[in-house]
Amino acid sequence: MPTSGRAVADLHQLSGHLDSSGQSRTVVFGETVTAICERHAPLDDVVLPGFIDLQVNGAYGIDVMSASIEDVLRLSYALAREGTTSWLPTVITAPLETIERCDAMIAAAMTRQREAAQSPSDARKLSGATILGMHLEGPFISPRHLGAHPPLQRLPHGEALARMLALKTLRLITLAPELDGALGAIRQFVARGVTVSLGHSDATCDEALAAVAVGARMFTHLFNAMRPLHHREPGIVGAALTPSPAAAAIIPDRVHIHPAMFALVRAARTVGQTLVASDCVALAGVQPDAELPMFGDASRRVQVREGAARFPDGALAGGVVTMLEGLRLTVNDPVFGGGLDPFGYAQMAAEGPARVLGLADRGAVALGKRADLILLDRALNLKAVFVDGHEID
Repeated sequence: MPTSGRAVADLHQLSGHLDSSGQSRTVVFGETVTAICERHAPLDDVVLPGFIDLQVNGAYGIDVMSASIEDVLRLSYALAREGTTSWLPTVITAPLETIERCDAMIAAAMTRQREAAQSPSDARKLSGATILGMHLEGPFISPRHLGAHPPLQRLPHGEALARMLALKTLRLITLAPELDGALGAIRQFVARGVTVSLGHSDATCDEALAAVAVGARMFTHLFNAMRPLHHREPGIVGAALTPSPAAAAIIPDRVHIHPAMFALVRAARTVGQTLVASDCVALAGVQPDAELPMFGDASRRVQVREGAARFPDGALAGGVVTMLEGLRLTVNDPVFGGGLDPFGYAQMAAEGPARVLGLADRGAVALGKRADLILLDRALNLKAVFVDGHEID
């Protein structure tokens, strides 16, 4: 069998459930999955594709917008230990020079990570979750739905658009489709290979669907920082609930979205067209009473209260629930998850994000796919994580 250049002795095996059929199987892999075999002795363990987090502002005390290269690499490793095997460092609305500085930092971190991939196995283990590029959330957003963003929004044309199109690491951009020039900008981003998501928006339903028609493929943290659903003008939320090529992303923390709305999204869009993203900020994974500056601005301090990161006035600043914690909150919860099993969650946390980003090499446990894999026990405790076939210590 093919081994992607590895010796047979370097192949690994994970055994457990790969789907909801009740049958245990054994996955054989090097850097990619090389075989999936029937297993006659049943196991309660679950093998899932590693999570792909499309929106990480920070975690474990590290804020992406003020981070060094070393900080981002440490964050990659920390995320991998939580079952996230690929991620997008997320930058919000800021002066264009700040966005460009963050882009240069992320590019350098990606280079260092690629170099580590060519290093001996022990060094490779420490490189953590793969950095896929930047998620730029802004600056082309609505002044009516800033959320945690500062009032520095721009229109998507002219110099601002040219400079954002020139970013080296841009992989996903969130913008408001109703802005002047937005449809033309979407076409340009898509032509450059950037995935466009709609969010922080006051768009009507028609305006949002027009953006999908020209290439937008996602809605960012649905319901949050956007025109609310109304029965006579469904708005951008109505567009997100309408079957289309664009997937609806939600934050699975029970704070950013009510269980009833989660159920509504799943009923309208199915699991395959619903995504989860953590929207984690630097407070994720730190002591509960901590207070930290956020989004590269020392004057904007945030604390965890009532299950999320909040500004002093109580406004939401982001999430603190990791993708793995989202799995535990969601799966088998009759209210929030509606009986969703781990495999359904993996569709939202791995397969769907891979599809949105156009990544055919990961997001599923299947022959030829990258061996980005996690092993969970019956209680959904993490037992092992593999990134590109290398186990994370």
